[in-house]
Amino acid sequence: MLTGKQRSYLRKQGNQLNPVVQIGKKGITPDLLKQVEEVLEAKELIKIRALNNSLYTAREMAEELAEECNAEIVQVIGNVCLIYRQSEEDPYYNLPG
Repeated sequence: MLTGKQRSYLRKQGNQLNPVVQIGKKGITPDLLKQVEEVLEAKELIKIRALNNSLYTAREMAEELAEECNAEIVQVIGNVCLIYRQSEEDPYYNLPG
């Protein structure tokens, strides 16, 4: 579970990120989950966009992805969410507190 300071730090780091995954009308598929898992392991903090034709709202998408990938929701704004999972092999972000 992320603390307020950690969440704030990660929001700041996520400001300059571009969405690396987009979810459209097919929704969250096993292939998409595999892709998100790989990107989370490599980058730890990723931004995901729900396209207008998606069956999910950004909040629903974030909650499902976080649950399936064992990650934390950092922020949801509009149709974009930011999720975080610390890398098992080589952590990149040094979280405060």
